[in-house]
Amino acid sequence: MAVISMRALITFLLLTLGFASWGSELRVAVSIPPLLDFVRAVGGDRVEAELLVLPGEDPHTYEIRPAQMRFLAGARLLIAVGLGLEWWLEDVVSAVGNPDLEIVITSEGIETIGGDPHIWLDPLNAVLQVATIREALVRVDPAGRLTYEVNAARYIVELLRLHAEINERVSGWSHKEFVALHGAWAYFARRYGLEQMAVIVPSPGREPSPREVAKITSLVRKYGIEAIFVETQYLPEVAELIAAETGASLVFLDPLGGVPGREDYLGLMRYNMERMEEVLR
Repeated sequence: MAVISMRALITFLLLTLGFASWGSELRVAVSIPPLLDFVRAVGGDRVEAELLVLPGEDPHTYEIRPAQMRFLAGARLLIAVGLGLEWWLEDVVSAVGNPDLEIVITSEGIETIGGDPHIWLDPLNAVLQVATIREALVRVDPAGRLTYEVNAARYIVELLRLHAEINERVSGWSHKEFVALHGAWAYFARRYGLEQMAVIVPSPGREPSPREVAKITSLVRKYGIEAIFVETQYLPEVAELIAAETGASLVFLDPLGGVPGREDYLGLMRYNMERMEEVLR
């Protein structure tokens, strides 16, 4: 009888511990795919991360899903870029009503270009974002400090290796000028010595006027610009028109993530560099 009771006690303890550990990871929501990679790289198994803006979606037109609201209701952190990219941030947090939810803005402390939110497209900015995420995780989960610091250090090494690789390859390109459909590549251009000559869609939801299109077409001809950067999140009709008029090549890039086989940030950045290189080298 005593043996049976001991077995029952052991079974009870194991089940109790199992239920106590289930779901005990720190719950962290992130706005866009690159931030998801940063959080997973730093947080490891201590963090349960939820992506809000899914691959292929446009952050400017994002609408939150009920399941995401439920996740946020129990989350401790919401990691965002800021600078107006997540225009819906305050409304969502207010609707969730979670007093323990802390918003972490990863653009803080980064030198911006006219309020442009696409900071992560410079790998050295990504290093600063990873450091901000590390500090936030340590702050809300001090028991995981060693894990977060070691993981962040390892990932930062990968980011620095990525930066060195891109810098070496871009330095050998014979063409440095480009036109962008959507103004996402200014940080990349600033870091690696490229020149963004014009942006076709000046702001989300506003199509360029015929006069603006004609002006950009003339500019492409005048300077012999070889590349027009377009993105999977935006329809490229106007860019196609300019390319047909000038002979410039469309370069399909992805600033957010969603390229099959290149879903992670490091792979995504190498994908974008390779697509640029096909035209600008």
